[in-house]
Amino acid sequence: MPPTRDSRRAVYRRVAQRPHIDWPVYDSTPVYDRRSLAGLESDVRTVSEMWFSHDAHDSVTQFVCSLPLAYVRFDAHDRYADSTSHQMDVLFRLFVLRECHGWDHETALVEFLDQHLHLCEQLGMETVPDQSTLWRSWRKRFTADLRETVETAARTILIKAQNAGVAVPRDPERKLRHQTTESENESAPDDKTILKHAERITNHVTRVVFPAFSLDRGDGCEIHENAYWDLQTHLGLRENLAANEGARSFIHESTRDRTPLGHAHRDHIRNLSVKQVREMYRQAVRRLLDEVAETGEFFRAGIVAIDITEADPFTGDRTGHEDEIIGTKESSDEYAYQWATIQFVGNAVPIVLDARPVQKGETRKEIVEDLLESAEDLVHVDEVLMDREFDSQHVLEAVDNRGLTYVVPKRMQTSERAQAKRLCRWDREHYVTDRKLHLGSNEWHETTLIYQRKDDSDHTDHRQYAVFMTNGYPAGVISQYNARWEIESGYKSIKRFMAATTSKDFGLRFFYFAFACLLYSIWRAVDLLVQVELTGGYEKSPMVTADNTLTLLKKETGIG
Repeated sequence: MPPTRDSRRAVYRRVAQRPHIDWPVYDSTPVYDRRSLAGLESDVRTVSEMWFSHDAHDSVTQFVCSLPLAYVRFDAHDRYADSTSHQMDVLFRLFVLRECHGWDHETALVEFLDQHLHLCEQLGMETVPDQSTLWRSWRKRFTADLRETVETAARTILIKAQNAGVAVPRDPERKLRHQTTESENESAPDDKTILKHAERITNHVTRVVFPAFSLDRGDGCEIHENAYWDLQTHLGLRENLAANEGARSFIHESTRDRTPLGHAHRDHIRNLSVKQVREMYRQAVRRLLDEVAETGEFFRAGIVAIDITEADPFTGDRTGHEDEIIGTKESSDEYAYQWATIQFVGNAVPIVLDARPVQKGETRKEIVEDLLESAEDLVHVDEVLMDREFDSQHVLEAVDNRGLTYVVPKRMQTSERAQAKRLCRWDREHYVTDRKLHLGSNEWHETTLIYQRKDDSDHTDHRQYAVFMTNGYPAGVISQYNARWEIESGYKSIKRFMAATTSKDFGLRFFYFAFACLLYSIWRAVDLLVQVELTGGYEKSPMVTADNTLTLLKKETGIG
């Protein structure tokens, strides 16, 4: 059934209402223009996801015929100089249709069109092109890049349709397309092969992700906006590199004709509010997730960890910044900026889904609800792991009310210490009991307490036990919680990617942290895509190292 005017309108209204989506993408970022094939691929991804979520849209063929292409400048990818009988946008649709069906030869496409003449009318064709015309158009007229975009677009359409429960002509491969050599099949990929694939994927991923960031400088600026993100990436490539020093070295190491000065870079970043930075970060992560979501391995995701990390202790005068430079998590007289994150853990690729600052007066419940609200807008969440600082019945109740499972270690109070002492006397390894936690006003939160003897404890008294709270099935809780420690190692890498600063500007400080989270997430996403492409699976131990990614990002920013 062809789409109706109302169904089309409903789809594009939903696209327009998505807070983190701009369509068409060329009109929303200086990175893409109407000739950009990467922009076209991004728009196909955006529209197809919304299209197939509509109940009336159950045909891949009808989507291919209906996809808006009037804004695309195909002339840059047309190797024919003279006018021809068939327009490039019509041929693009035909070849996407052929790729969706998996036909190896043009003859099958011609036969299909002969049997469905109404599609020719829909596409504005008076006659069906013959096999030789299509053969020449694909091999002689289309550039290699445009042919690759056809294949990418078809794969995206099939995956979005399949994810929405729409019947597809063939099952899409949920991995990036590449030419496998016999040597790659016979043995594990060597470093050269890994880096070759990582370079191509890094190039693609960064071109997809970075356009989510915008300085909103207006038109007519002499320095391209990309130069600012290149400089920010450059600052993250070397430890403890500040904007002024980094801008000076960037002038000599970048291939750009004009690059921003350090003070100009900081001024533009300072103009961004925390809210704007978070919105841009979520949009970038949404784009990144769209890339990894097209691999079958991504669907193992579902466990997230929420945690808070601190910047280095602040030793200067914090007058006027007491709400932002707050006490550390440990009981001490030190002060520090604090940032909260939510990221995938467990078998999933450890992408940081969102980051936010922590300010004086905010409750842990507010922080958890905010991060979960953001994460659930991006992905499906099953379980939440949190540290001991989130040991609060109100936090647990908030997570439970969302229908999510939680695992949180409990601080040992009088009753827990007494129970642990009894377990010592009984020489018990494991103990489970139910507990009601008072919420106030005669309301209670029901949870399960799990006592577990630590394998490596040096204590012989009650301190050899750890206590966990969960609203899920107690079996396997401890091993599940161990996945949370991945977030600690992640923070070490994230801080390595951060630019250095002595500024007390809260927005600048947060931007530096958020951008470092993005670089870390790009690294882990690239590693996933490389592993899937080369091995067909995914292991937590990275195949592409952080150093590899830094080297490749240097090339992306015109350095090295």
